[in-house]
Formats: sequence, structure tokens, C-alpha cells
Amino acid sequence: MAGRIVLGTQFGDEGKGKITDYCAETANLIVRFQGGNNAGHTVKIGEEVYKFHLLPSGVLRREKLAVIGNGLVVDPTVLLKEVGELRNRGYEVDNLRISDRAHVIMPYHKIIDGLEEQLKGKMKAGTTMRGIGPCYTDKVGRWGIRIVDLIDRQVLKEKLDVIVPIKQRIIDAFGGSDRLDTEAIWEEYAGYGGEIKDFVVDASVLINDVLNKGEEVLFEGAQGTHLCIDFGIYPFGTSSDCTAGAALTGTGVGIGKIQDVVGVMKAYTSRVGTGPFPTELEDEIGEHLRDKGGEYGTTTGRPRRCGWLDSVMVRYSARINALTSLAVTKIDVLGGLDKIKVCTEYDFNGQILTEFPASMKVLSECKPRYKEFDGWEDHTDEEWTGIARHGYEALPEEMKTYLDFIEEEMGVPVGIISIGPARDQTITMD
Repeated sequence: MAGRIVLGTQFGDEGKGKITDYCAETANLIVRFQGGNNAGHTVKIGEEVYKFHLLPSGVLRREKLAVIGNGLVVDPTVLLKEVGELRNRGYEVDNLRISDRAHVIMPYHKIIDGLEEQLKGKMKAGTTMRGIGPCYTDKVGRWGIRIVDLIDRQVLKEKLDVIVPIKQRIIDAFGGSDRLDTEAIWEEYAGYGGEIKDFVVDASVLINDVLNKGEEVLFEGAQGTHLCIDFGIYPFGTSSDCTAGAALTGTGVGIGKIQDVVGVMKAYTSRVGTGPFPTELEDEIGEHLRDKGGEYGTTTGRPRRCGWLDSVMVRYSARINALTSLAVTKIDVLGGLDKIKVCTEYDFNGQILTEFPASMKVLSECKPRYKEFDGWEDHTDEEWTGIARHGYEALPEEMKTYLDFIEEEMGVPVGIISIGPARDQTITMD
């Protein structure tokens, strides 16, 4: 049996969709284990581009099972829309399965999400306003709606009769004007239950059965380690656990069944939302990274904040996730720059920090200390494809130097190098 986890090492947007799709070639089942439709994963196959928010990136491999794990929060409207769009593009999506234990984003979650953001002031997280946080809050508070409830009309009605009046009082207390209709919500969401019931399974049983047959399961993370509710830049991150441990709790698999943990690392750093960002570049280089890298949110379309690679961040991710390899993405975007920098430590008011701080006040006052590298020549998309075809030795020498430093600095070998968004613009290290 072989469980392989793919997760982000930075602020998300590292290119996990492409790497998951690429690694899915050898897997028998692909399961996403956390987050919701606040995530955005992009996969390019030939000239076709696919953007997912809930569906696992491996769903495009028709012969593989693609599973939404119990660690996700699911908006049925988004789920059914994505399924419909794929069917319109020639995919039956009959390889999709959904955990009966995943929690459901309800209309009141989205309303409360927006109201809370308005009230938080400086603690505003810059959420996507899709109800993710309030849904996880209800999960922990033990009054959430789960997928299994959607397919039992009586249970759903009994829960909504209790929950909706309380949510209305919360909305009113927060100054909202929306009115909730219990009957209308019940009919709508029971209808969604009818539409998705054929996808619903005990995902833990399914996943473990595949592993016990000696087949490979790929666990797909969303967001990134530094947006994690426990280990990220709290409170400016997301509402779920984005680390390797969440692959276990978010799917119902034991630790002994995990063999590899692949950390996806963009060759520079980007993020959306508020919060400290030590290596952020608000100059022409930052603009270069944003424009050339297409750094605009898959989910929101918001322009991403961009900066140099921060190895303090990635070393931290390597430690808490026990990474076995790195997948370095978008390294081609750095092509054409004369000099390239990597932050190796922070200067906090004269004190040198080599570990990522928990305090956001401290992080906001940290100044990056850089190591500088020579840049390399830029190439066209077609040229990068040709380089990928010839493998690692065809890469520019300056890029190899940069990659060698990454391995040494992070203490993790580079296993995959992505020099473009397409499947054939990928190099696997032996």
C-alpha cells in the first residue's frame, strides 16, 4: 500500500492542482482532504484549462476514483455546477465519490461570513465570503449539517427547525437584514441531496480498501501550510488544517498508510488576503512576477501579492509536514531577471530569526535577509516544453544552482520541477 500526500508549503496558490494531476497518473484513487470552494486548483491538458474549487484535481483522469473527503466543507451549488461544467466538456464524472461525513455549507453560513468580516476590523482575514469559516465553526460546535443529512429529508428538517431560528437571531444581532425561510432551505437542500446521493459513500472504507489492495492513493491538500488554522499566520489564514496530519483526519486513514509527503513550493512567494508578508515586493519585480506568473486568484480573481522565495517559511513547512520531497513550480517565471533572491532568515529589530514566529506582531516587523543568485535567460512556452522533454540536464545552469540551493536550504530533495502549466512541462528527478 502507498499513500502519497500533496500539499502546499506557502500561502497556497503554489500549483498544487497541476502537481496533483501529474502525480495522479500512477494513483488508483485521488482524495481531497480539507478546505472548501475557497480553494482554486488549475489543471491544463493540451490547450484545455480546467479550474476546480471542490472537485479533486485528479477527477480528469477518468479511470481513477476521485473522492471528496470528510475534512471538506461542501457547497452543493458549487459542486453541482462543477459537475455540470465537466459533463458539458465531455466528462461523465461517474468516477466521483463524496464522503457521507463531509459538512455542508448552508445559506446562513455565507450571510454570517460577510457580516463577521465587516465587524472584525484589523482582525479581518480577507475571506472569500463563501461561508467556509462559519461552516467549520458549526462543525466544531456540533450543530452542522452533514452530507448524510441531505439525503434524509426527515433528519434534515428536524435539524433545520432548530438551527435556522438561532441563525436568524445571530444575523439580526450582527446587523444583517436577510430573512431565513426554513421551509425553502429544507426543500432546496433536500433536493441537492437527491441529486448527489449516488455519489455518497463511506469514504474511509473505500480509501482503506484501495490501500489494503496494495494500490496507490493520492491525498490532495488545498490552500497552504501557512494558511493552516493551527500552524498558519493566524488569524489571517483559512479555517481548516492544511498540514499532512489533516490528510489522515480528513479521510479516515491511519498514519501507517502514508509513504510520501510531497511539498509543493512555488519558486517565489505569492498570496491573497491580508496579513504579514516579509518578502513582498511592491515594485517592478513584484509586477513582473504577478503578470508573468498569472498571479490572480482562481477562486476570486483578486491580484496576488508577490515576493521572493522565503526559505524560513518553507523550512518550517518541511519540518511540521515531514516532507519527503519538494515539487518546485513556476520556476520559469523567474526567467529574464538579472538577479534572484531568497530570504534565508529574518532581522527582528536586530535579532536574527531562523524559525518562523507565531506572533503576527513579530512577523510584521521582520525584515528579510537575502542570498542572491544570478538569473537565467527567459524562454518561450514552446522552448520550455522542449527543455522539459530533455530533462534536468537541459535546464539553464543558473537554474540548477538555484535548485541545488533549495535542496540544501530546505533539507528536502527536489523530486519534481515544473516549468510551465502543462503536463508535458514537468521534469521528474530520479
